Amino acid sequence: MIVDNAIYVDGRRTAEPSSFHETHEVVRRAGGLAWIGLHSPTEEEFSSVAGEFGLHPLAVEDAVKAHQRPKLEHYDDVLFMVLTTARYVEHDRLTATSEVVATGEVMVFVGPHYVITVRHGEHGGLSDLRRGLEEQPDLLCHGPASVLYAVADSVVDAFVDVATAVEEDVEELEA
Repeated sequence: MIVDNAIYVDGRRTAEPSSFHETHEVVRRAGGLAWIGLHSPTEEEFSSVAGEFGLHPLAVEDAVKAHQRPKLEHYDDVLFMVLTTARYVEHDRLTATSEVVATGEVMVFVGPHYVITVRHGEHGGLSDLRRGLEEQPDLLCHGPASVLYAVADSVVDAFVDVATAVEEDVEELEA
């Protein structure tokens, strides 16, 4: 379930806490930004994160159940964004029933000093995105909003890549 859990101060990774409680305590003491990345957590697994960070029950339910429409909601001082992701499915032979696009979701909780990303589906994940942001501390030091921007930008870029691949399939079929 836990893909990564780190604290960033001045845009640089400074700690990798071993629990959500420790993450919350360290970021409150040291300042900076906590970024917790999760993949398909169960309700039980996600409850400790939700309780520690005081996440709204409706957003928690959406994050666990998945299959939500893209949206942005505001709960007190937390933003909750749902993004639909797309991935091109490679295939040996294109037929009328070939599935060429798989979808998933990324949910992002953005609080004053934290970001919690919850991923559902088998799309590329956010590890490469995180590594890219870690190489740009000047961007990451802008806090949680910079992570939200980067996640949304990555999702949109992936749709462009999928559209290009599907267009190539259509051209192949036409030929």
